[in-house]
Amino acid sequence: MNNTTTDIRPVAVDLRDERLRVHTGIRGTARGLVDRFRSGDLGVFPVIAGLVVIWTVLDTANPTFLSSANLGNLAMESVPVGVMALGIVCVLLVGQIDLSVGSVSGLAAAAMAVMFVNQGLPWPVAVLAALTAGALIGWFYAQVYNRLGVPTFVITLAGLLGFLGIQLGILGERGSINIPFDSALVHFAQTAYVPAWLSYLLALGAAAGHFASGFARARERSRARLSALPVRLIALRSGALLALLEFGVWYLNLARGIGWMYVAFIALVVAAHYVLTRTRWGRALYAVGGNAEAARRAGINVRRVYTGALVTCTTLAALGGVLAAARLASANQSSGGGDVNLNAIAAAVIGGASLFGGRGTAFSALLGITVIQSISSGLTLLSLNSAYRFAVTGAVLLLAVALDSVARRSRASHGRG
Repeated sequence: MNNTTTDIRPVAVDLRDERLRVHTGIRGTARGLVDRFRSGDLGVFPVIAGLVVIWTVLDTANPTFLSSANLGNLAMESVPVGVMALGIVCVLLVGQIDLSVGSVSGLAAAAMAVMFVNQGLPWPVAVLAALTAGALIGWFYAQVYNRLGVPTFVITLAGLLGFLGIQLGILGERGSINIPFDSALVHFAQTAYVPAWLSYLLALGAAAGHFASGFARARERSRARLSALPVRLIALRSGALLALLEFGVWYLNLARGIGWMYVAFIALVVAAHYVLTRTRWGRALYAVGGNAEAARRAGINVRRVYTGALVTCTTLAALGGVLAAARLASANQSSGGGDVNLNAIAAAVIGGASLFGGRGTAFSALLGITVIQSISSGLTLLSLNSAYRFAVTGAVLLLAVALDSVARRSRASHGRG
């Protein structure tokens, strides 16, 4: 008598979209996309549409806005705060907030400048020490939250004030430290641009990676007997992405090209997207943000997830501060101050991260900071003062939160959370 056994092996699949994609084929996928819109799952569409409107209006008012030189500068200027916004996305995913990213970034910039310039340490050592300080701040926040139950709003508000004081103390009476222009840090943040030929290859590699990732995921879902995107649609999307990227590279190369710092930022966003969507820790962030008690009962170490999110946020805030100091070739008392803190939070929310937790992607930081920096750059070209920039950014932020709130209620009414 032969015993037949069935080999059941777990397949790592992302089930968040399964209930939204019930059709097959290109026509069925399009129908599923329409169903998602009707149910309130708008994805990045509102952000893309808003960005198109903003660019159209600003370019109409001043044709210099969409010039290759201005767009290249806009991209480089968006990196420091964009990196901080990426950290904010992580804490928003678990339903928390960090109000101190500006102060943490300023403290990291000051610490890096003191060690690199005043104490003569190699710049990699100074940068690593600054990032370590940022990580320790996040760990401290997590201990206070997990052990004492103090809301992160209060903890990070105290950090905003406390670490600003430490930053001022580190800088001393002088209040400013200039970073040498011939240093690798300043070169990376100001004058390091990708060679034209290499930029075309990087665009090709990005499109090829998009196709490979989509194809692998489709095969994975098919093996698990779940609906999957057809290969033709994946190829069509990858081809469109390739055309868009190559055109963008060509256009930016009409001026100085693409800065290495911006390429590094894009790489960081892509890496974060992979971690959030394809790793156990990333899925745990969404689970805790969606329902912390359900996640705890499912066996997730909720305290550890909170710790990871806060440490990631403050570490990226420190990195953003270092990049901002390198961009300006200086660390001073205003580093991390002004509207840096609010812009980082606003970028994450405008880009699609929900204040209610459990929704958002790494690309929320990229899209959101592009919107904010576009507004800033466009109004500067129009010679308008900061009052208009703050007003417009505030209106866009309110619109984004209102849209998220309405979409959330629509999803709830359709049983999609």
